Amino acid sequence: MYHFFAAPAQIEGAEDGAVRVDIAGEDYNHIRHVLRMRPGETVLISSRAGGDYLCRLEEYLPDRARFLALEKREEDMELPARIFLFQGLPKGDKMEWIIQKAVELGVYAVVPVVTERTVVRLDAKKAADRRRRWQAVSESAAKQAKRSLVPEIGELCSLKEALERAAGCDLRLFLYEDAAGIEQTRRALAGARPGMEIAVLIGPEGGFAKAEEEAALAAGFQSLSLGKRILRTETAGLCVLSALMLNLEGREETKTDGSVF
Repeated sequence: MYHFFAAPAQIEGAEDGAVRVDIAGEDYNHIRHVLRMRPGETVLISSRAGGDYLCRLEEYLPDRARFLALEKREEDMELPARIFLFQGLPKGDKMEWIIQKAVELGVYAVVPVVTERTVVRLDAKKAADRRRRWQAVSESAAKQAKRSLVPEIGELCSLKEALERAAGCDLRLFLYEDAAGIEQTRRALAGARPGMEIAVLIGPEGGFAKAEEEAALAAGFQSLSLGKRILRTETAGLCVLSALMLNLEGREETKTDGSVF
């Protein structure tokens, strides 16, 4: 079944009690001219703020497609905790791959971060262009994964700004080569609970400088190790997200002890 997203303002209730959704822009063109959908066909439409609707195409208007909501899906496709990935900006197109996979794993938002060892430097215009591209990658991945919302890609920020943004999170984790052993990692990951906001901070190629590690620790982050092997920046964050996903998935139903090990 095809999957589309709509802003909350596009989902409207009518006097007859029916809920209708208007899809415009690129998705409208895709529905009408590429998919060539006919009235009566059904799709899944999710609000960008969360909430899924099984909808039937009613009609085409000059600039939009109008759908009738047949039912609201009660199944929650999101993790029971919000995970924010603060990702050190990598070289090339690695950021697109990281965003795609992070969205599939259930991340709530991704924030690109410039650190001391970041190689790529973007001016304001290039950063805005990249962000638009990254947001499109996030939406595409959210559709593929049948997410109920589209994770936001934040504005490029400094490490200092990232630490400030993460200050309100319940659990703050970052990877550092000289971190304590794997037992500390097990304990930290097992501390993730439903309802939490969790910050995961990953360095770029070359990792964090010593002063940056000290700043993260001072900001309440726990330093983690992922074992004896050195992981690339595009692998490290996804490893942590995978462990958190397995730890959190279904916790509200199963009431497990929180450990994935």
